[in-house]
Amino acid sequence: MHCSFQHDEKFTVEFYFADANLPYDKFMWTLYTKDPEHWVSIQTVASFKRMRDYASEGVEWLADALKSSSTFLAVDATGTKVRRTTEPQEPKNQFERSVYAKGFPEEDDTLQGRLEEFFAQYGTVGAVRMRRDEKKKFKQSVFVEFNDFESVEKFLKADPKPSWDGKELLIMTKEEYCEMKIKEKGLTGKGAMFRRDLISAKKFDAFREMAKEKGTPQRAGGSSEEKKDVFLEFLGHKLLIKQDEDGNGTIDEQDIPFVKGVTLKFDGCGGDVSWGEVKDPIKARFDGKPPYIKYARGENSGLVGFYKPLTEQDIEYASHSSSPIESSILSNICVYRSEEEEKQFEIERAQAAARNAFNQGHSRDGGGRGRGGRGGAGGRGRGGRGGRGGRGGRGGRGGDRSRNNESREKKATDEAVGEKRKRGVEPDGAPDAGIRGKVAPPTIQSAKKAKTDGSS
Repeated sequence: MHCSFQHDEKFTVEFYFADANLPYDKFMWTLYTKDPEHWVSIQTVASFKRMRDYASEGVEWLADALKSSSTFLAVDATGTKVRRTTEPQEPKNQFERSVYAKGFPEEDDTLQGRLEEFFAQYGTVGAVRMRRDEKKKFKQSVFVEFNDFESVEKFLKADPKPSWDGKELLIMTKEEYCEMKIKEKGLTGKGAMFRRDLISAKKFDAFREMAKEKGTPQRAGGSSEEKKDVFLEFLGHKLLIKQDEDGNGTIDEQDIPFVKGVTLKFDGCGGDVSWGEVKDPIKARFDGKPPYIKYARGENSGLVGFYKPLTEQDIEYASHSSSPIESSILSNICVYRSEEEEKQFEIERAQAAARNAFNQGHSRDGGGRGRGGRGGAGGRGRGGRGGRGGRGGRGGRGGDRSRNNESREKKATDEAVGEKRKRGVEPDGAPDAGIRGKVAPPTIQSAKKAKTDGSS
């Protein structure tokens, strides 16, 4: 029986256990740590989506193939389990060794493998992460982590430039991508720093978790950090944020309330309206609270979500021809008439707010900070006692900041064009949200600073 892998199949199996993936994949890390000697069932590995082509070969075939093809992995005496031959090491300079590339086709079952093979021609690849929007749809762009800087250099300086199906790709370092998005969204100061954190952050980090288990550092005030429930105040309701299988914050959809009349639709913007032209006049009308905006460049319309039902006077203000909103390129703004679509939009708002509030509550500095951040239009995340609010946020005991600090942070946030988070993701390529917004998404954020992001 011929028991060997092609390069891409071997790469796939080893990737699951690699330093670039194992410590950041919650499911794999759970399997790895479940057994004291770190053996993982080969049957389980064979069930993974990208290994299903080999399922028909059987566990024995896969075990023999691993024995003959990999020095990185070892198979046990029974031929039913596999593990690493070395202990996981925390990777260094992952962000600096990563690049961004855009211009790929729609996803099919073979695309991940073809992408890995494509980037392997430029050097040793640690991971190719396909970027996805909130609905898990491939955004036709990837983050690629090379194992060394020489490979990064070779890829970026390739002549001819990297192309896919004859079309040149948009390529840059991950850091350059981050800076591009910061400038595109007009972020400065804390807003820019927050955006960098979101792009580079891992949803799950085993090294961070292990550090917390060894002994959580004491915060000012003497209370040790511990995971507490995080709640989202959304449209007058307090919703519990849970953690999904990818490590993201989420809310049970049935718990999300539908509040009629909190959404306006605008159109006639010609695909080139700025966030400020929509956000600023609305913010001025509604107690200085920025709305949640769903709008993508190039589109002629968008949605605006508020933190409370609109009165007739509010609607008149927004739709009257002499209003500052009307004079800002928008030819039509009206109440959103489709109840079903408005309901779906509110679910999007709540889930985006949950992701951001949860990320601030548990991920920032290993947990604790930002546990009580507010969401701009209708979403406010809160944690239990002891949590400090990210930007202008409040936790329970020990979480209040002085009025002056809040004012300064609010000003810094308003100057930044705020943005939503994801991502995350990243997942890790951490999912970036598939919709854009403005300080609105802070609306959805726990930290008062975000906005829905339709980053490409």
